[in-house]
Amino acid sequence: MDLVNHLEGRLLFAVPKKGRLLQASLNLLEGADIQFKRENRLDIALVKNLPIALIFLPAADIPTFVGEGRVDLGITGYDQVQEHDAGVRALARARRMSNEWDGKPRGCETIMDLGFGSCKLQVQVPAKGEYTESKHLVGKNIGTSFVHLARDFFARLEMEQEGITDPKQMEGRKLRTKIIELSGSVEAACALGVADGIVDLVESGETMKAAGLKAIDTVLETSAILIKSKAPSNPELVDLIASRIRGVITAQRFVLCQYNVPRDRLAAATAFTPGKRAPTVTSLDEEGWVAVSAMVEKKRIAPVMDDLLKVGAEDILVLDIQNTRCN
Repeated sequence: MDLVNHLEGRLLFAVPKKGRLLQASLNLLEGADIQFKRENRLDIALVKNLPIALIFLPAADIPTFVGEGRVDLGITGYDQVQEHDAGVRALARARRMSNEWDGKPRGCETIMDLGFGSCKLQVQVPAKGEYTESKHLVGKNIGTSFVHLARDFFARLEMEQEGITDPKQMEGRKLRTKIIELSGSVEAACALGVADGIVDLVESGETMKAAGLKAIDTVLETSAILIKSKAPSNPELVDLIASRIRGVITAQRFVLCQYNVPRDRLAAATAFTPGKRAPTVTSLDEEGWVAVSAMVEKKRIAPVMDDLLKVGAEDILVLDIQNTRCN
């Protein structure tokens, strides 16, 4: 089947086609009941139960497709969005200087942080080398796939060294620091003599250490985010998908805690279980007792249960939440 001819009338949703964000993205789509089957080697999948087409793209390209309005919705890294936006700003500056700026808004809007894929974009140098601070790399060769963020980062360092406070004074000036664009194996650049330092993502740090590198500065912290076009084709459907995904994330973060407690100790107990809005309190047949139900962050549940016991709560239960809809 020629899937391209079946895209009309469907909301286009970009998903990373490979890499560290793929599996968690697929799990999120499953939790949001977005039903599809991706045929082998195809980068388009039609959703069965909603007028949506999933487009599998490199994570680095998703902000461009969303920002240009070619795709309505996307999952990618915050780092990729910032790199894209830095490139858009650089292009806008160049066009303004050449009087080619058309004033058309470009870029994408962040809907929410998705809570996975956390890592840092860091400045790295040889562990046994002479550089200990990022300012020592000013005027040197820097290898990276994040050329715009690296350029902005070292432009700020050069401004500090030269005592410049107005960024406009840097417009049109050539950086003393040379930014070398690399598409892969960035961590090998120093060992091969291509660069004095690199700017690259660090998740666990194992790859960095194996390459004989150490981090000396952080450009930004990143995680997966949901983004949308500034003019989506179907805003109502975008809101629906965002609501479903928000529900899945909430269900992953929270559990439902239920317990019985004497009414005269209710205030002390609910201080530990305030819920997202307020706890649900129900009278029991036994006089002077109430049942309480409240959402609690999963990472806090063990100490919360301990505290409830101390104030006299009994029959404490913790239940997983499969899905939810809440603000």
